[in-house]
Amino acid sequence: MLNTICHGSPGDKPPLVIVHGLFGSARNWGVIAKRLSNDRRVIAVDLPNHGESAWSAPHDYPAMAAALAELLESFDGPVDLLGHSMGGKAAMMLALTRGELVHKLVVADIAPVPYSHTQEPFIEAMKAVDLSRVTRRSEAELQLAEHGVERALQSFFTQSLDIANGRWRLNLDQLQADMDKIIGFPQIERAWTGPTLFLSGGESDYVRPEHRATIRALFPKARFMKIPGAGHWLHAEKPREFEATVRAWVDLSEDQAS
Repeated sequence: MLNTICHGSPGDKPPLVIVHGLFGSARNWGVIAKRLSNDRRVIAVDLPNHGESAWSAPHDYPAMAAALAELLESFDGPVDLLGHSMGGKAAMMLALTRGELVHKLVVADIAPVPYSHTQEPFIEAMKAVDLSRVTRRSEAELQLAEHGVERALQSFFTQSLDIANGRWRLNLDQLQADMDKIIGFPQIERAWTGPTLFLSGGESDYVRPEHRATIRALFPKARFMKIPGAGHWLHAEKPREFEATVRAWVDLSEDQAS
């Protein structure tokens, strides 16, 4: 079962499950998860090949959705589900294949379509870090900078660094092998008719007007919102606005959200 970090206490509202993106982890969502847990249980998960969850193959969306389903089956009822980027695709696949487990869905800055951008250069940069010379995160960040990784991503990547054991908490080989599956999205002939919010960064081009027909075919009740001034990492760039929007959505009544 996936590793989880839980915040808050069970209550009358459905739990909120947060699914991180590529190279992320449950730990990255700590501040937002804690803020959202004032009136409900919030569970941040580590997807396979990330954080403290097991390494496995393949790393594709059916496998990620199956791992999430195994976790959600242990709950008393359907959950509100929030996924960012790769985690958004995993959350969509779960809703499409095991819709009875999902109450409301929030998809953060991603569409159910293939993309052309590969993340392999970042994997190569992380692999190139000489972990035998790393005693603190700043030393790894310096090596990442030498391989062309920008400052914000240096800090993000090194959150998945296990310095004590000289290893990454990322299955870099598997992620690289399955990069085509990660940037893709399977063809699926079904739809999920539950309340779905596609929340995007106003400065991001990940969710484009030409994606809307595909989105509405899979998620007929989709609604769209943007956070002004935010890019793809909208939850990190505009955390207060992101938190407020997610809170408002999951607190809507069924009639208001449909």
